[in-house]
This record gives sequence, structure tokens and C-alpha cells, in this order.
Amino acid sequence: MYMKIDLLKHNSTAWDNEVDRKSEWTIPATREQIKEAFLGKILIKLTPVKYAPTEWIGEVKNKNILCLASGGGQQGPILAAAGANVSVLDNSIKQLQQDKFVAERENIKLETIIGDMRNLEMFSDSFFDIIINPVSIQFIEDVQSVWSECARTLKPGGILLSAAINPLIYIFDYSDFMNKNYVLKYSIPYSDIDTFSDNEKQNFIDNKIPFEFGHSIEDIIQGQISCGFTINGFYEDNNGGKSDIDKYINSYFALSAVKASL
Repeated sequence: MYMKIDLLKHNSTAWDNEVDRKSEWTIPATREQIKEAFLGKILIKLTPVKYAPTEWIGEVKNKNILCLASGGGQQGPILAAAGANVSVLDNSIKQLQQDKFVAERENIKLETIIGDMRNLEMFSDSFFDIIINPVSIQFIEDVQSVWSECARTLKPGGILLSAAINPLIYIFDYSDFMNKNYVLKYSIPYSDIDTFSDNEKQNFIDNKIPFEFGHSIEDIIQGQISCGFTINGFYEDNNGGKSDIDKYINSYFALSAVKASL
């Protein structure tokens, strides 16, 4: 019998667990980082190691910025400290609590919203100047809906900064991969839900591990272009030496895209 999974609910619980585990994406910005942001030095990460180029972000004072699937007290508080009007949307309550913690600690203002990155109905058309989407689209199945909502809610000429995992990572068997035995097994696009056995899925549920999806590069890049974005920046990154894969290929990449002006 095929196991039914409430993906949104499970991944929310799993990311609450990541906060408890102190995953790297859940560690709040330091006082020093916030101090630098107050002085105009904006250092945020879309991928594990490299900082996003400052020219991608530009001046943020008084701009409306959405940190999309970007809880954890990292990007949002830094941008708010630099003078932006920041909304942070995430599917994890505990991730958003990290943003609230930094905001209260540093006496800065930002809005936190529990929600699904595929549905931004709470925001009007052409509202944001910038959307920041650190590597997170691997946790949802339909990436095109994310790009469509970003295009709708960004102003003409608005900027989308996003990141993704190189889908080649998902061609390996998960259990073997975790044991550093790299066996080619799956095709792209990839889905934990469609490929795992019920026992494997139950293990993820019991251990509160997020389910993931490997989106094709075409769905990521051409998906943005199809929504009216022009790609004007790109870089690759790795996992900081935490994976043997880093020896062979950069497993992350980031994009800067601009919504077409009217």
C-alpha cells in the first residue's frame, strides 16, 4: 500500500527538528553581523559557503524585501538592520522564532509569516523590490509555482536571488550516499516520495528528516525565464568540505534574476 504523506506538515516538523539539532541554516546572525549591517555591510548566504555578491543586493534602505523559505534568523535580520522592510516567510515555526529572537535582541523590526513558499496570496501584486530565496526549493515538488509567485509579487525591475542544489546529487542512492558509496540509481527530476520504500519513508518520518526533490536545471533556470525573469548573475558553491562530492563538483549554485520592466 502506497504511504500517504502530508509533505508540508512533515517538512515543517522536520525543520523544527533541524532547529533543535542546530543545523547550519538555523543558527541566528551574530551581534557582529547585525552591527555590520547597521553600517551598510550586507553579508548574506544563499548557499553554504559563499556570500552573495553585494552588487546583487544593492541599496536596501526602505525597500520591501521578502525572505522566502528563509527563516533561521540569518538573512532577514541582516537586511532589516540595513534598513529594509523585511517579511520572512517559512514553513517552520521554530525557524521563524530564530528571526524573532534576533529582532528582539537587536531591537529591529521584521515581519514573520508561517506559510508555503508556493503560495504568496497574502501579498499583493508588484509589492516587493527584492526576494531572497536561499537554497530551499528541494523541499517542494512544484518549483514552477514558486517562480510564478515570485514574478507576481515582485515589482517590474525587481530582483530575485535564489539558490538550488545541483540535481546530479540526487542520482545516487540515498543510503549508499550517506555511507560514501556513490551508486548511480535515479533519474532527474527526482523525488524521495516516489522512490523511497514505505520503510524508508517511515524512517524519515520517525527521525524527522525532510523529504527532498531534485529539480532539473531546466526547471530551475528556464522556469525563471519563462516567468519573465532575465538571469544576470550566477555562481557555484560547495558544502564546505563536508561531503566527498566537494572534491569533484560544486553541488550548489545561485542565481540573480531581474523581473522584466513594463
